[in-house]
Amino acid sequence: MEFEDIREPDAKKPIIIAAMQDMGNVGSIVVNFINKSLGTAQFRNVSSSRPSFVYDKGGYIDIPEEKWEYRFAKDFIVFGGGRGQPQDNQELNDLCQDVINIAKKYDAKFIYTVGGYHSSRKFGKFPTTYVTTTSQDLLKLVQKLGIETTPTESVITGFNGLILGYAKLNQINGIGLYGELIEPRIPQYRAAKTILETLEKLTYQKLGDLHELDMKAESVENRFKSDKDMQDI
Repeated sequence: MEFEDIREPDAKKPIIIAAMQDMGNVGSIVVNFINKSLGTAQFRNVSSSRPSFVYDKGGYIDIPEEKWEYRFAKDFIVFGGGRGQPQDNQELNDLCQDVINIAKKYDAKFIYTVGGYHSSRKFGKFPTTYVTTTSQDLLKLVQKLGIETTPTESVITGFNGLILGYAKLNQINGIGLYGELIEPRIPQYRAAKTILETLEKLTYQKLGDLHELDMKAESVENRFKSDKDMQDI
């Protein structure tokens, strides 16, 4: 991994939100929405020196630039979004450790991560966000707020799970929010919306006009329905 500092952020005891692209693009949708809504400013770059895929441009290969940003706004540091995440275990662990280092440097008390939760439940247009935490004390606080917690034991892979393990190992409070989805191959804006609603409840912060996500969800669903209808002809 290559790390580049661009500026020194004005950040004291911020909330950190860190997530990368995952199923349904949920992590990226949430991070990109927050960055746009809060008008965050970039202060650090991370890039991978080991590409996880290549582009076939029709007879020749191109190597993608895999780069992710740290950005900040009042009370927040936001990391991730964009496209992809490291597939190499060493790079993934290095990246998690870097987020922890940033959290310690600016005395962050909480790290939130987000992602998709693959479900077989029929929930229509109203998915649920399920939460898991780094301690039983945090779990009790979340339950008092009436927020749903993950219903079963499972293994969470990739950055959006591993970062919670790093937070726990470093005695930093961590909460993962995972939005329910059925079809992981298409962008899941409704899952992202319910995550943001839950984040607002947990952080007591307004994160933007979520109606935009409803409109994007309708557009994707209409297009997906049309494509499916065409396949059935």
